[in-house]
Amino acid sequence: MSKSLLELTPVETVACCAPLTREPMAAAQAERVAPLLKALADPVRLRLLSLVASHEGGEACVCDLNEAFDLSQPTISHHLKVLHQSGLLERSKRGVWVYYKVEANVLDSLGKLISSAGA
Repeated sequence: MSKSLLELTPVETVACCAPLTREPMAAAQAERVAPLLKALADPVRLRLLSLVASHEGGEACVCDLNEAFDLSQPTISHHLKVLHQSGLLERSKRGVWVYYKVEANVLDSLGKLISSAGA
């Protein structure tokens, strides 16, 4: 997936979409939502998102996430970067550490999109 496609996935495009069971999704909407779902389709990234979301305060330092995996720190950072670029995580740097927080509105919108509620 190209970086430019990931950058074209603003939060608003997910929030605009009705549940998939209510009406067919337009091709343009599908193009904007697919990178979010693709980012979540990797088991490591899905676990990372869950670890960040469930961490105390809903925010986790990259140093807190490394020990949960048998992967190198650069590999973990790569997966976090993909989640960030897709719009699922926000990040902030504090000193030498980077902290991640789930973009709750994006996750909520994705949940509503794939929900059968309102069908």
